[in-house]
Amino acid sequence: MPDIKIIIADDHEIFRDGFKLMLSRYPEIQILGEAENGKELLELTQKLHPDIVITDIKMPLVDGIEASKKIRQLFPEIGIIALSMFDEDDLIIDMLEAGAKGYLLKNSDKQEIIDAIISVYNQNPYFGKSTSSKLAQMIARSSFNPYTNRQKEEFTEREKEIVRLICKEYTNREIGEQLFISARTVEGHRMKIMEKMNVKNTVGLVVYAIRHKIFTGEMK
Repeated sequence: MPDIKIIIADDHEIFRDGFKLMLSRYPEIQILGEAENGKELLELTQKLHPDIVITDIKMPLVDGIEASKKIRQLFPEIGIIALSMFDEDDLIIDMLEAGAKGYLLKNSDKQEIIDAIISVYNQNPYFGKSTSSKLAQMIARSSFNPYTNRQKEEFTEREKEIVRLICKEYTNREIGEQLFISARTVEGHRMKIMEKMNVKNTVGLVVYAIRHKIFTGEMK
């Protein structure tokens, strides 16, 4: 994998330091710079041209939403990942609609952060794995649509059945009981479905299913 060049923006220096320390363990990731507000982020982005910007939403001078809009206008090839808190569902939607390709909660583990960076670097969306069903539905029904240039995949009726049950938050065992198959068989179907959708977790699957009208009901 080629080097992925990143700028980090957050108004808390301790958070930036911890983030940089964690990413420093991955030789394929290069930190070009850091910003403590949206104004600095825009200046650094224009100067350094990163592959990925990882930015907090709430920042002084210029917030993450306005910064994302301007980055998207000037440099549409740059991937933007939003950093959020648990109670910022509306702001996450605003960030995605402003141009972010994915988002992470600030307490995400290091593997999820790496997964998000690689996914967005490859021009695929990333949805935090701790996303609530409410937020997943909000994303799917927002104007954010990362699937416009992607070929529509075909799914078997069995796969659609499994997708609908996943969207209703059934476990593999519960799905197996419903469909008279083993939980292991369900897991095999789930992995194949996620590969077809090109998503990294169940949240991505749910957003894809609602967006493509595979699931049209209400989640729990």
